[in-house]
Amino acid sequence: MQKLQILFPEPLLRRLRELAEKEDRPVSEIVRRAVDAWIEKTEPLAERQQKKRIPTFHGGRITIRGEDMREIAYQDRTGLSE
Repeated sequence: MQKLQILFPEPLLRRLRELAEKEDRPVSEIVRRAVDAWIEKTEPLAERQQKKRIPTFHGGRITIRGEDMREIAYQDRTGLSE
């Protein structure tokens, strides 16, 4: 982590410290969580979706006929072979 100095107006800093005391958390943690929530909320949807992309696997070309796929899939699942 890096240190950052931020200036708050006195009324806002007072409220922040009261909240920190009430939740028994450091002020820095409350500020980090608030900034993280704000970034998540304002970040463009496309960027959020890109971060949460589901991993995929490219297994190559299918080398069997479509009509035969059901039979072959069933054989692979049950351990049967011809």
